[in-house]
Amino acid sequence: MAKKKSAKTAKNGSSNGSGGFRTAASNRRAFFDYEILGKYEAGLVLTGTEIKSVRAGKVDLSDGYARVRDGEMWLHNTYIAPYDPASQFNHDPRRLRKLLMHRDEIRKLDSEVAEKGLTLVALRIYIKGHVAKVELGLGRGKRRYDKRQAIINRDMDREARRAVGAIRY
Repeated sequence: MAKKKSAKTAKNGSSNGSGGFRTAASNRRAFFDYEILGKYEAGLVLTGTEIKSVRAGKVDLSDGYARVRDGEMWLHNTYIAPYDPASQFNHDPRRLRKLLMHRDEIRKLDSEVAEKGLTLVALRIYIKGHVAKVELGLGRGKRRYDKRQAIINRDMDREARRAVGAIRY
């Protein structure tokens, strides 16, 4: 007898619990430059050509950050490449993009950023179901010696993994 698919499995096409996430772009540099204290999810308001470029993975988040202006959250310095087949009807690649969050979350993040000198950094853009989302990280900038320590720790972990791999075989 065939197993009946649950509604969630049938909708997403997978039963591994991933929830239909597909990362379009990530900002790995942010984890090196900032100490991430918390992560937040926000919806992303995009035009038709922008969502097509995001689905194609043509996004650069290297300088992306979020700011609150007039009670609304905006994404700055994020590059979404023009969609080639759109020709003259394309979007501005570096325009400000509105983020969708609850009003209480926006107020809380605005007060934390203003008081403590923290930054809202764009960590990744992904497709959840059929909607584009951005993951923001509340981060504090690392000093030069913090970065050096991160490099040392990463190299030590890499050496330990190599040593364990050599022992197995």
